[in-house]
Amino acid sequence: MTDATTLDIRRAEDRLTTNISWLDSKHSFSFGHHYDPDNTHHGLLLVNNDDTVLPGQGFDTHPHRDMEIVTWVLRGSLVHQDSIGHSGVIYPGLAQRMSAGTGILHSEKNDSWRLPGATGAHAAEHAEPVRFVQMWVVPDESGITPGYEQLEIDDELMRGGLVPVATGIPEHRDHAAIRIHNKYAGLSVARLQPGRPVVLPDAPYLHVFVAQGTAELEGAGTLREGDAVRLTGSGGQRVHTDTAAEILVWEMHARIG
Repeated sequence: MTDATTLDIRRAEDRLTTNISWLDSKHSFSFGHHYDPDNTHHGLLLVNNDDTVLPGQGFDTHPHRDMEIVTWVLRGSLVHQDSIGHSGVIYPGLAQRMSAGTGILHSEKNDSWRLPGATGAHAAEHAEPVRFVQMWVVPDESGITPGYEQLEIDDELMRGGLVPVATGIPEHRDHAAIRIHNKYAGLSVARLQPGRPVVLPDAPYLHVFVAQGTAELEGAGTLREGDAVRLTGSGGQRVHTDTAAEILVWEMHARIG
């Protein structure tokens, strides 16, 4: 790390929270009625929400505009539907991006179901809460045509290393699962295993979020589930685990404003 490097550790228990009957949402940044003028973004990342939604529940149809929205499911499955005709089920290992552009309506619900007509031992039921991280970054051009993209990358994640999941960075073009409309930002995911560390990329802004498990980051020490680190002018640190962990890493080469 250079003299210009800053490393800001944000603990899981210090996050802003929204807790209602069907939703447990933990916000890494200001969100909705939770507003802190000193905690509005890092680099180009505006939202990092850790959401758990009960079966049969979810976010009803609502609008977005001029935002790149990336959703990463950790447990369970989530149904997406939008006003431009896309629908799909998102589950762990599947990358999803929605570009709001000039305007889009969408809904997100827990994919809960029960086989019709089944009784007794045959009454198969999916009744698991869905947990997912939803992240918003600003696009580098406003007023684009709304769009949607998803792709399963579970096999690549199992090989280890940081896997580009949703990115607009030109150098990631041949490796990214899906594209976002910002050439200065990219999300990578690593499923860490003991003895297989990963190295953070060099970037003016990094956001490291421990989505599952416990990890060790050079300079930050032990990070537990829900912890995040905001790095500035950094890169090259090793991240490892003694058990297992899943980390989400935003690499950003610009910032808002």
